[in-house]
Amino acid sequence: MDITIVGAGKMARGIGTRALAGGHRVRLVDSTRAKADALAADLGEGASGADFDALDGADIVVLAVPFEAAKTVAREHAQALAGKVVVDICNPVNFSTFDSLVTPPGEAAVSLIAAEAPRARFVKAFNTTFSTALVAGEVGGLPLDVFIATDDDAARSAVTELVSSGGLRPVDAGPLRRALELEAFQFLHMTLQDRLGLNWSSAIKILP
Repeated sequence: MDITIVGAGKMARGIGTRALAGGHRVRLVDSTRAKADALAADLGEGASGADFDALDGADIVVLAVPFEAAKTVAREHAQALAGKVVVDICNPVNFSTFDSLVTPPGEAAVSLIAAEAPRARFVKAFNTTFSTALVAGEVGGLPLDVFIATDDDAARSAVTELVSSGGLRPVDAGPLRRALELEAFQFLHMTLQDRLGLNWSSAIKILP
């Protein structure tokens, strides 16, 4: 598949690494083209930097950017995203206080992003995985779980293929509204990292 990733940060690197491992083609798009080109060069064969017109030819578009940036991309490129499988990975954390989410109570970030591009087929995935673990593809020798929530069965199948081909384990989390719980769960997970000494790079492992 052709995977277009919007963003050139750590999560774009992790998802791009898994997509390439699965034999997919990866195009990276960023507001600063040089950043997309640099990450593509780091990722190697099968990856390339691109402009936003790369959205048109994508089988899956991954919004690997923060919440507000994802809303902006969805709004400004709603026409190009129409009919596309669009994966939102964000966690709408208030990074100034790290003590709350910025979304209204009872509303998931992905629902607010989807409202900006209502003809796209939105999926929530990858928001519960950390970038370093994604690059490795495993934690403690075990594959990462990737929770997938969507109302579109065909979109679910496409993202499931992307996840499983990259050596990860897809977990069907049900309809898109389950994103509310996934985002809240990951907020808690993030706040626990320092206390558990995990540095945002591993998964919590609970022993019996």
